[in-house]
Amino acid sequence: ACASVEHIFVTGDPAEFDATSTSGVEIDGAVQPLPSGMRSLERCIAETVAANAFVDLRPSSFDETLILFYTGGTTGRSKGVMLSNKNFLCNTTGSVPLYKMQDGWCFLIVGPLFHIAAGARIFSCAVLGGHAVVLPKFDVPDVLASIANYRINSATLVPTMFQMLIDHPLFPSADLSSMQMVASGAAPMPMALQHRVIEAFSGINLYQTYGMTEAAPIVTSLDSQYHVVSGPGSEKLGSVGRPAPHVQLRIIDEEGADLPIGQTGEVLARGDNIMTGYWNLPEQTAVALKDGWYHTGDAGYLDAEGFLFLEGRVKDMIVSGGENIYPIEIENVLSSHPAVHQCAVIGIPHETWGEAVHAVILLEDSESKPPTERELITYCRERIASYKCPVSVSFRSEPMPLSPINKILKTELRKPFWEGRSSALV
Repeated sequence: ACASVEHIFVTGDPAEFDATSTSGVEIDGAVQPLPSGMRSLERCIAETVAANAFVDLRPSSFDETLILFYTGGTTGRSKGVMLSNKNFLCNTTGSVPLYKMQDGWCFLIVGPLFHIAAGARIFSCAVLGGHAVVLPKFDVPDVLASIANYRINSATLVPTMFQMLIDHPLFPSADLSSMQMVASGAAPMPMALQHRVIEAFSGINLYQTYGMTEAAPIVTSLDSQYHVVSGPGSEKLGSVGRPAPHVQLRIIDEEGADLPIGQTGEVLARGDNIMTGYWNLPEQTAVALKDGWYHTGDAGYLDAEGFLFLEGRVKDMIVSGGENIYPIEIENVLSSHPAVHQCAVIGIPHETWGEAVHAVILLEDSESKPPTERELITYCRERIASYKCPVSVSFRSEPMPLSPINKILKTELRKPFWEGRSSALV
């Protein structure tokens, strides 16, 4: 499957690598030898330094592909995104002032380095002459200990990580005095959770980021001044902010025509941070990149001041009885219910309406008297238009299915309902 790969560098203790090379690794119950071409990264670096055998790695062109990052695959098969030197230079020089980063900052990286948010942060760290603390996985005690011990200044977290942090019994006594900036990204944050985060991280600059692998990754950012629950600026909290300095946005309808302020359509982005294409996928590249604009597949609208409000994925839109319904608004309402720990809204088959709105709910563990399906539907009807409200609710006893970057996999939630039926989403 990877015939072109000649070398695989393994990080960690060289002695452990040597022992594993001798003993092999267990795969599917059988001990297998390590593939040929695997080398200890630490030993390779030491040998290079000792021999003074450095190679000129300067790119021949800024448009030359620097690295392949793979998409999360939450809506389909993961794609290799070709990102150039120019893409990363643009994103890095734009993000440093955008987030008011300072020289010498210490960054906490809790996501996998193959994910764009973690990988791109390494470039910011290098530009600022800072250093990064990379954790092998997200574990609340380890995260809080690292912040205190290494005097972490900045971190980027996904909404589920924020929730796990502030729900943990260690959080109230945690030392966050070194923290200056925390960004949220990778998935929409429910409004109820945003309010909790604002209170829990009081005194720390908070940013809500909208981006994707194809944009290396930043498209918009909601500045810390708008992370307020009430008063001036609070009306922007439901947005993902304004475009980054290096990005232009458009909102178009299904025919490709520009839409006016306040009308929902597909979000398009343009800038020197946008990918050159998908690896070995020319047809999908042509669909995604048209006339210099990247078609994000996200639905949203711009307000009069240029703030972007997302409604969800275009593919996640539920068409029920001719009405276009976006899940995010419903999920925000359900998330505000004190008994709801996590929720996801999906479209399920309906003989008359085509699709019906269905809510999948994971309740808080502490609930002694959980709400009924009818009570949650009534809760929604009191807060949003009736045609948007769920017509059915299912309760999960297991955690939501998550991607490696903690996004809820709605494709997995839809499968039982659409089995044997036609749906472009499953």
